[in-house]
Amino acid sequence: MNTSNTAGKGISEIVGVFTDPILVFPGGWGDTLPEWLKNAITLERLEMNIRALKGEEMTGTGAEACACLYTAGLTAPMDHDWSQIYLYIAGKTYARHNGSQVPDDIQVELLNNYQKTELNRLKSWLYHKRTQMGLEKDRVERRQKREEAEAQREVEQPALFEFYNYLAITSRGLGSSFPGPFFISNCTI
Repeated sequence: MNTSNTAGKGISEIVGVFTDPILVFPGGWGDTLPEWLKNAITLERLEMNIRALKGEEMTGTGAEACACLYTAGLTAPMDHDWSQIYLYIAGKTYARHNGSQVPDDIQVELLNNYQKTELNRLKSWLYHKRTQMGLEKDRVERRQKREEAEAQREVEQPALFEFYNYLAITSRGLGSSFPGPFFISNCTI
């Protein structure tokens, strides 16, 4: 990979920290995310970018997993493993970014191997999904700009488009004696 591709990807990752969507579980609870959690997601995304510069693989963050599981828990009941994962990641995120501890009776200090694997899988999925959505958003914006520029050119040069349409309509009646679109390139307006 060359340096310009690496620099472009790095810039895209940093921009994504602020512009990529926060992924939540479908069900309508995304607008209930606390403001401190949204800020925590931004901070942890920045930290992840710094760790990636040092060679660590990019993944979703603990705060992103917390937001996704928070909305999932409000939508439908979770099984034991996912409840433990949520309480673990919520406790870590809450203590780190809100400065408080969760109550002792619901605090989860350790995850078993299966739960750790599932949490890492969720973080990986969140990262890939949000970057994919960011790329799609960029493609849509570029397409819209291109279409708007084309419409603007048509508005600014209506006589040229009308003249071309006139030639296309009248050329049908001239048969093979009309030189077709080459006529437009040979005339001066």
